[in-house]
Amino acid sequence: MLHPSYSDLMKVVNSEVEEGEAPVVNSRYSIVMAASKRARQLISGEEAYVDCESGKPLSTAIEELNESRIKILNEEA
Repeated sequence: MLHPSYSDLMKVVNSEVEEGEAPVVNSRYSIVMAASKRARQLISGEEAYVDCESGKPLSTAIEELNESRIKILNEEA
């Protein structure tokens, strides 16, 4: 089971969106794609922004999202 949950991650990612604006992510798919992209960056040698107990790239990417250390940008940005 994923901790934090998809819905919790969506709340964190969308927390800086002002009322009336479109949310950054609308689905679990967006969270999965962002986490997997970040995990691939970590595998290729980029430095992690958090210390993760497991040391696995995907766990680290999820923790970075949960702690708002990385941001998901809209396609329009």
